[in-house]
Amino acid sequence: MILSCQNISKAFGINEIIKDASFHVEEHEKAAIVGINGAGKSTLLKIIIGELAPDKGEVIISRGKTLGYLAQQKMLSGHHTIYQEVLEAKKEVLEMEEKLRAMEQEMKRLSGDALEALMEQYHRVSTAFEQQNGYSCRSEIVGVLKGLGFPEEDFDKQVDTLSGGQKTRVALGKLLLSSPDIILLDEPTNHLDMNSIAWLETYLMNYKGTVIIVSHDRYFLNRVVTKVIEIDQGHVMSFSGNYTAYAEKKKQLRENQLKAYLNQQQEIRHQEEVIAKLRSFNREKSIKRAESREKLLDKMEVLERPTEADTEIRLTLEPKITSGNDVLTVEDISKSYKEPLFFQLSFQIKRGEKVAIIGDNGTGKTTILKIINQLVEADEGEITLGSKVHIGYYDQEHQVLHREKTLFEELSDAYPNLTNTEIRNVLAAFLFTGEDVFKRIRDLSGGEQGRVSLAKLMLSRANFLILDEPTNHLDITSKEILESALNRYTGTVLYVSHDRYFINQTATRILELKNKTLVNYIGNYDYYLEKNEELTRIYAPGQEPLTVSAAPSSAKEDWAKKKEEQARERKRQSDLKKTEEEIQKLEEEDAEIDALLEKEENFTDIETCTRLTTQKAVIAGRLEELYEIWGELAE
Repeated sequence: MILSCQNISKAFGINEIIKDASFHVEEHEKAAIVGINGAGKSTLLKIIIGELAPDKGEVIISRGKTLGYLAQQKMLSGHHTIYQEVLEAKKEVLEMEEKLRAMEQEMKRLSGDALEALMEQYHRVSTAFEQQNGYSCRSEIVGVLKGLGFPEEDFDKQVDTLSGGQKTRVALGKLLLSSPDIILLDEPTNHLDMNSIAWLETYLMNYKGTVIIVSHDRYFLNRVVTKVIEIDQGHVMSFSGNYTAYAEKKKQLRENQLKAYLNQQQEIRHQEEVIAKLRSFNREKSIKRAESREKLLDKMEVLERPTEADTEIRLTLEPKITSGNDVLTVEDISKSYKEPLFFQLSFQIKRGEKVAIIGDNGTGKTTILKIINQLVEADEGEITLGSKVHIGYYDQEHQVLHREKTLFEELSDAYPNLTNTEIRNVLAAFLFTGEDVFKRIRDLSGGEQGRVSLAKLMLSRANFLILDEPTNHLDITSKEILESALNRYTGTVLYVSHDRYFINQTATRILELKNKTLVNYIGNYDYYLEKNEELTRIYAPGQEPLTVSAAPSSAKEDWAKKKEEQARERKRQSDLKKTEEEIQKLEEEDAEIDALLEKEENFTDIETCTRLTTQKAVIAGRLEELYEIWGELAE
């Protein structure tokens, strides 16, 4: 065990983010921390590295182990070039190299004992230098920078001139090259293209140290991690396996919890009915039994009903009208800025298709969508929309939103026929409630603006959705909601995404933009990987079809057992009904005898009184037996 969190709690004001969390991570283990947005994932990372203090509990790290941390936004500054900045991670190794060069020069001037002593020192430093891969240091730096998407011609760019995403990639490279014992990464794939993410997966899988990752990239987690630490409404739980294994176990756990809750509720209702029935018998023994059952019921620890996270987006997409079969025809479009992005691209999209455009950053994927939406003009070529095609556009930069409008105005101006209540209900479905609806678009985060765009998209009732990075800023739960909505959607979808799991779940066809042209793959992302030459034989773990191992004979046995149980239950119900009917009949006879004994001609006649009293005693004895039988049958 290299890291242990024991009874960690953290609150901000009255909002308790983490409640009494305990878990551990083994040496060399690769672990993920997952949860909805705002669950406390980044907070937990900051507590582990000591940036935040827990309200209670402690973090224990093995003696002498080093930590490295990458925040979501890593703002580097200074006049270093990209290469110089990353070279800082190898400062100790470079100092050893300088020391070795200096000693080599010194050896030329020495002789005798002084030379021998210096050679011994040189041997020690040289061994340490070799152990730290000093001889391959510079090639390792080049490999990491290229892996993270920096071509060699960019190595001399100054860090100050880079975008926020590029600075984060430089910081990631620097962290990886420093080789700490424990790496903590907060959304490391946010600013990487598909090739860079695939490279990072391989790097982390082979990393000798321990890795703890916060990420919403399920494909990435499937390939890298062997443990998932979940934060759910403040509670922390660990699951062994990758993300798919976690999702299956979580689903099973929730089903078991719901089943246990429903079974307990059924048992409580049953016991209450039995208690009421026993009390209705109005006998000393039956009343005592009722009181005994009530005590047991009071001691029962009542389970809470398991609930889904209340922060899920509720998304329904449905076209208002059906388009023609030919939805989009693109013929020979080209686009250049300073240099050509792509030339003479042609493709068609038919009704009902879900088409994903993939490719490296900067190849022009978003530009294609903007040309189709007439936001950018192609240098040449033609775009033709089919009959009755109505486009709904989701823009990752959210330029189609009006920055000065409030959320309420954004929807009410776009859809004037909606009532105030309908607008509020739609916004509430996308997690905007109360005074939130009067926030201005300009004051929202990127994720919040994305949710507003999705709300407008839902209301559009379009039959052709064009989506640019729709899963950006969405947590895993919200991504799954969107995937489900798109899979149910009867219209046509064209989208750009680097979320491989999302593509795998929703795409029926993939267009890869590569070398300024498009390559067509008729299938999902797994099919693309299988057929793509550069990524041959790379498969997504957890995507193989499930194997049914149960033999036919065991199925027959299960069926027979089920039939036996059903027969036993039918007999129990029948016996219970007969017992209740006999109890009712005897109680009525007992009441009739009581009525007879109240008559003067009977209670003054010794023979009649004796006969009625004997009958009453027999009835009482039989009733006691029946109450006992009823109690057993009612269990």
